[in-house]
Amino acid sequence: MPGVPGSGGPVPVRTDQRRRTNAPEGVQVTKAPAAPVVVAPPADPLWHTVASRWFESLKTSGQSAFYEDSDWATAYLLAESMSRSLSTGDPVTGAELAAWLKGMTPLMVTEGDRRRARLELERPSVEEVPADVSELDEYRARLAARESG
Repeated sequence: MPGVPGSGGPVPVRTDQRRRTNAPEGVQVTKAPAAPVVVAPPADPLWHTVASRWFESLKTSGQSAFYEDSDWATAYLLAESMSRSLSTGDPVTGAELAAWLKGMTPLMVTEGDRRRARLELERPSVEEVPADVSELDEYRARLAARESG
């Protein structure tokens, strides 16, 4: 459906790259209370490495701050499907890959998915990240040891 966030179409540009700043038209947001606490389930230790790595990456990705239990259940199901398929040793079919990617879309896994959902993740600038003095001291010590050795 054109004009509905998250419904496909071209990837919108980031808001800081827009020329016009008109208020978006149309879609009204309906709000409901979120779960008080959402805890991501652990990855199954028997999963294929690729499936486990993908699932664990969601836990440290910015969009997962918006995940509810149902989102984690969806991710778990996708990882289980990936693991079963990848563990057979057979090549992944195009249909399997297409199904996984389609399942990842509502989880906002890619930059394009996040933009379509009107979600932009921002990394802190270098000035905002405080330097750990002990790490700098260790780096200097290693550098000095290399230069003298």
